[in-house]
Amino acid sequence: MMHLMRAEYGPGGRPDGVKTWHIVAEREVTAMCGRELDPGAETKDTTHWSDNPSLSCHTCGALHLRESPYLPSEHEVPEQP
Repeated sequence: MMHLMRAEYGPGGRPDGVKTWHIVAEREVTAMCGRELDPGAETKDTTHWSDNPSLSCHTCGALHLRESPYLPSEHEVPEQP
């Protein structure tokens, strides 16, 4: 199943900027935490989840990790000189 990040905006909508990033399954508008989101809200690939942790929904992140396989090749640490 593909997941996306979907923005939740402040009280003034999109002009107020992103209040919280949530994770949705495929193209859903209900976040994994249960919050209903604007269908027209900005979306991003989940690889951006750690870009600004203070804006990430903790509950969505925890639930997403439970559904995502751990692929060692995606977590290789580059060799240090």
